[in-house]
Formats: sequence, structure tokens, C-alpha cells
Amino acid sequence: MTDEDKHARTWSISQLCREFDVTPRALRFYEQKGLLNPRRRGWTRIYDYRDRARLILILRGKRVGFKLSEIKEMLDLYHLRDGQEKQLRLASRKMRERLEALKRQRVELEEAIQELERTCTVVDGMLKERTRKGS
Repeated sequence: MTDEDKHARTWSISQLCREFDVTPRALRFYEQKGLLNPRRRGWTRIYDYRDRARLILILRGKRVGFKLSEIKEMLDLYHLRDGQEKQLRLASRKMRERLEALKRQRVELEEAIQELERTCTVVDGMLKERTRKGS
């Protein structure tokens, strides 16, 4: 399949839903928010290569915790005639900010896990003590 063939291919809403394990409602929501822009044939949505690529980026962005508004901001810069420099700078800055936030969350999560493990040990010890006294 040539690059031209790949770019000419289209997908239905159900095909994209199956491929990416999303609901039709989610795709319609992304369309409503201006993240996707499928063509229409009557009531039927027809997604092209660009829509599919944008969906991949939307799902990646959501997976790492970006808000839809942030994803849209990054995607909307794609059409500027600056060789994507603004888009890449914005994406790099936002990704680094998100990475730092995730690292902070990881530390907080590790601390919470350790605290819960200590608490479980104390509670299990108390339970064991009570069980022995009751026997």
C-alpha cells in the first residue's frame, strides 16, 4: 500500500470504535469539541487518515492525563505555516510539565502505599492479638 493509498483510505465510526476500543459517543464528543472533523455522507460520518491520526494523539494525550482542551490546543497548531515549530515547542513544554506532574504523583502514590502497608501491618497485628485472646 503506497502512502497515497494510506492517505486516501477512510473509516466508518464503527470501524474506528472497534480499532481503538472507544464508543461512538466518544467520537461524536471529540467531533463536538473540534478535535475531529469527519466528512458527512448524509447522516454517515466518514473519517479520513487525518482524523484517525488525530484520534491516536487524542487517546495518547488522555492516557497520560492531558485535558481535551490541552490536546486541542496542541493539535490546532498543526496547520500553522511555521514548519510545526510552534506546535512542537508547545507540545514539548506541555509534555514536560505533565511528566513532572506524573513524577510527583508517583512519589505521592509510593508514600501512600507505604503508609497503607504500615497501617495494614498494625491492624493485622491487632487482629491477631484479639484472636489469640478470644481463643
